[in-house]
Amino acid sequence: MKRFAVIDTETTWSDAVMSIGVVTADSETFELLDKKYYVLTPFKNHGGMFSHALYVDGIKPDLECSRENALNDLRRFLAENAIEIMFAYNACFDYRHLPELSHLAWHDIMRIAAYRQHNPKIPSCADCHGTGRLKRGFGVEDIYRMLSENRRYRETHNALADAIDELEIMRLLRHKLHVYAEARIR
Repeated sequence: MKRFAVIDTETTWSDAVMSIGVVTADSETFELLDKKYYVLTPFKNHGGMFSHALYVDGIKPDLECSRENALNDLRRFLAENAIEIMFAYNACFDYRHLPELSHLAWHDIMRIAAYRQHNPKIPSCADCHGTGRLKRGFGVEDIYRMLSENRRYRETHNALADAIDELEIMRLLRHKLHVYAEARIR
């Protein structure tokens, strides 16, 4: 396996997917290789907590179309890139919203990033469970700030920008892909 993918979704108030961002990366270097961004109609008009971020920073979708067309294009894109492994931060959320991608092996970045034994940047004074997992402050924004030491970082809640940031979290953790085997959700 030479490549893997990281995905993020944003949803409407009624929990329908309104956007999907996905990036592919090299399995050894974690370098971003390719990306796709979809805005789903008519859901983009239904409103959601992060509707304002659909086109933030001039990000334009590769396709603005129905869910069916977007997922068909995404499955083709993943197949062309020989993607068999999918990563997401809080992957259960994205996995539940994208059953069309259930054929992939899904892994949760958070299951590695939020644990003291896998994240050397978690301070010794941090409040953790006996398992080593942070009790709080383990969202994307908190972990990205911790790893990058960029206190000004803000999660945009644009699906493509967030997928890129989640890949960066993986790169900053400096683990080989095999470490994520214990973070597999499916």
